[in-house]
Amino acid sequence: MARVQIPMMLAEYTGGLRRLEAAGANLREIIADLDRQFPGLAGQIYQAEKIRPTFVVTVDGKLAADGLDSPVGPSSEVCFLPFLGGG
Repeated sequence: MARVQIPMMLAEYTGGLRRLEAAGANLREIIADLDRQFPGLAGQIYQAEKIRPTFVVTVDGKLAADGLDSPVGPSSEVCFLPFLGGG
């Protein structure tokens, strides 16, 4: 199972847990598994088949360039990070 890091802003949906495990071959499946464990979490992460713009997602330290279709390995680390804008 992939290891998943959840930002503090989503911890209320996971009972305060910030490090989770989830099964799936891509981000879509990982998020679906997380939503099975913590109903309602998926709706906070993506909308209309896209990751919400408030998040940046990395898989094994690299940006998930393919969005929800980004591949995830069984020993991958997935991080949902809050997007920090600036100028």
